[in-house]
Amino acid sequence: MSNTNSSNNSLSVETQLISLNSNNNDQFGSSVPPLYQSTTFKQASLDEPQKYDYTRSGNPTRTLLQHQIAKLYDNINGDYVFAVNSGMACLDIILRGLVLSEVSIMVNNKHTKPIILAGDDLYGGTQRLLDFIGNTVDVVHVDTTNTKQFLNTYKKYAKRCICVLLESPTNPLCKVADLPKIISVIKSINSDCIVVVDNTMMSGLNCNPLTFGSDVVYESATKYLNGHHDIMAGVIIAKNEVIARKLYFVINSVGSGLSPLDSWLLIRGLKTLSVRLYRQQFNAMVLSRWLVESCGFNKTNYVGLKEYHAQYNLHKSFNKGPGAVLSFETGCFDKSKKIVTSKFLKIWNCTVSFGCVNSLISMPCKMSHASIDPKLRKERDFPEDLIRLCCGIENIQDLQNDLLRAFVDAGCIELINGGEKIVNLLNGHVGVNTIGKVGKIPNIYDLFENEHNGEHAMKSSILSYQPSIAKL
Repeated sequence: MSNTNSSNNSLSVETQLISLNSNNNDQFGSSVPPLYQSTTFKQASLDEPQKYDYTRSGNPTRTLLQHQIAKLYDNINGDYVFAVNSGMACLDIILRGLVLSEVSIMVNNKHTKPIILAGDDLYGGTQRLLDFIGNTVDVVHVDTTNTKQFLNTYKKYAKRCICVLLESPTNPLCKVADLPKIISVIKSINSDCIVVVDNTMMSGLNCNPLTFGSDVVYESATKYLNGHHDIMAGVIIAKNEVIARKLYFVINSVGSGLSPLDSWLLIRGLKTLSVRLYRQQFNAMVLSRWLVESCGFNKTNYVGLKEYHAQYNLHKSFNKGPGAVLSFETGCFDKSKKIVTSKFLKIWNCTVSFGCVNSLISMPCKMSHASIDPKLRKERDFPEDLIRLCCGIENIQDLQNDLLRAFVDAGCIELINGGEKIVNLLNGHVGVNTIGKVGKIPNIYDLFENEHNGEHAMKSSILSYQPSIAKL
């Protein structure tokens, strides 16, 4: 892969996302990139083409954003990156530019309908779009966590399969697909099959599927990349110029490029991505273990739970972090509904989406996945009582106490021994209430100093803190 940021390759991605020096070529040397809130650009000559003429086709602010996104993906060529107006717009552009554009050719040559092979735990919007194009292509759903079954299905339809759509971990059941192996086998059988990866649940900070051989990766930048839920955006990263040209043709034709203002806000959001995601993942690690061990919600889905998620090691083998989305089953639809809408929730906001600095709670079957037919959800063993939690960066003890009040209000949990122990009224589990005891982040002075105020003491404080993270 060629790149446009070779001078920055020695810097960590966290630093590169903050430093705009290699991309910000403002004539006045602004430390914050200017916002080009302009639809048109004056032409100096009718004979010599210039870089920008109409914002639908390109805008300096959007270009800078795209080159910043490239830093998340191993400094790939920024010309292979596109910022558009939503995550679903990404998939729509990919399907039209790389898949549907080839359908008529395939039908004419082979006299058969092509196939898109996808997982069976999909975001509701993805399922809706795939259903919409069902008259043009056949969509086959297979459990991506069963690598053998998935690959056998691919081999069965290899001659007809025009595209494979993957996501790992899945949303909201947190199922892990062995992306490196699946993509490797697919490409060894048919290098022309388009492999698409939705990387929203991880972001480029945790995973780069291009390194496994995927053709194109996309993210809903509304989520982690921006992190404040004040814009809608999506980013597409192509592996080469040929694919990039096909994608740009669709973007330019329909005008789905991200607006200058939203591009500018996303540039700003990227600067804090690493600190936000680290804290979000920290909170999710603490919270998920508390849900299992203290609250007795044994069916808690989170890839960061080493002892409780069967695919923990697989996920860790090709990701740098577990993300901050988890889900759990209460065992009772009505209880789950009461938890999510409890008047005692003061911090957790009942809303769709994830990746925001503030924590979100939802009931997928009634919200983000409501567009999936109930019969289809049942066929896929999708739990109707499932609650999804998307951790923000708040104080973890506050998040736990907020949820605990909702659990008690819903009649799921009872506190005994002065709040020292938690009883799950739905299954009888009794656990120690670890709020404030596990995952407490020390004051910065306490971390680096003690009464002796010496170098040895500072190292000792850091070491005593590190195990508390490692145990999560």
